[in-house]
Amino acid sequence: MAPDLSHVHEYRCRLGWNGSTGVGYEDYDRGHRVSAPPARPELELSGDRAFGGDPERLNPEALLVVAASSCQLLSFLAICARARIDIVDYSDEATGVMPSDDKPMRITAIELRPRIVVAGEVAEERIRRYVSLAHEQCYVANSLRTEVTVEPEIRFAPGI
Repeated sequence: MAPDLSHVHEYRCRLGWNGSTGVGYEDYDRGHRVSAPPARPELELSGDRAFGGDPERLNPEALLVVAASSCQLLSFLAICARARIDIVDYSDEATGVMPSDDKPMRITAIELRPRIVVAGEVAEERIRRYVSLAHEQCYVANSLRTEVTVEPEIRFAPGI
């Protein structure tokens, strides 16, 4: 049964930081915590390394790319599941770019490169059409001014 999409969906998060910016731009701690209850766990984030952040923590820019990649995956899997197409593996090596000389600074492009493995006999053109349809239906991509492109690699797993 399809979910009821006739109402407004609201997403909330809790963010917390403490420290001191009195030490100046170079030295204040960019580390902070975010959660989106009831989901767990709380994430420990930072700024991008280029802006003085901790490179071992996720940052907002990376999370934007993660969100676009995840949304494409979930949209694609939903379409294929409804069509009874057996997707047995999906991985993505997504990239977002943010040129520092293009003002205002922003992520100007996100490229998704999903590698999709399909079980059974399905026309590759049909899978490509569903990748495109998933992109059209992706809430995150639809929410961005940034261009999001999808360049899939499709393989078939015979005998599965």
